[in-house]
Amino acid sequence: MIGIVDETTAGREQSAWHLEIFEERLSLREVIRRRVFQEVAEHNARRSGPFRGLVQPSETERALNGPDRYEHRPVDPQRQYERAVEAFGRNGFIVLVDDRQVDDLDTQVDLRTGSEITFLRLVPLVGG
Repeated sequence: MIGIVDETTAGREQSAWHLEIFEERLSLREVIRRRVFQEVAEHNARRSGPFRGLVQPSETERALNGPDRYEHRPVDPQRQYERAVEAFGRNGFIVLVDDRQVDDLDTQVDLRTGSEITFLRLVPLVGG
C-alpha cells in the first residue's frame, strides 16, 4: 500500500488515500494510470456527487452534466488518464515520490510499503 496525497500550493486538498501496488518499481506513467483508474472506478461505483479526481472532465462534459445536475454520469477512465498525462506534460501538476520530484513519465520509481506519492497541482498566475 502506498499513500496518495493531493496538494496545491495552498496546502493539502483532502486527506490521503491508499493505492494497492504489488510491484516494487513502476514507471510514473503507470502509477498515474493506476491512480486515475482507481479514482474513476470509485466515482462510477458511488453513482452520486461530482467527480473529484486528479484532473477534471472536459468543459464539454461539465456543460452536459450542468452544475446543478444530480443525474450521475459515469466518467471514462481512459479519457481521464489521457488528460492527466497531458496535464503533467504542460506542468499542470508535479509528482513527488517520497519527497523527491519525478519529472519524466517514463522514470521508474521505487515503491515500498508506506511510500507516499504527492500530486501537487500548480495554479497559473493571474495575468501572467
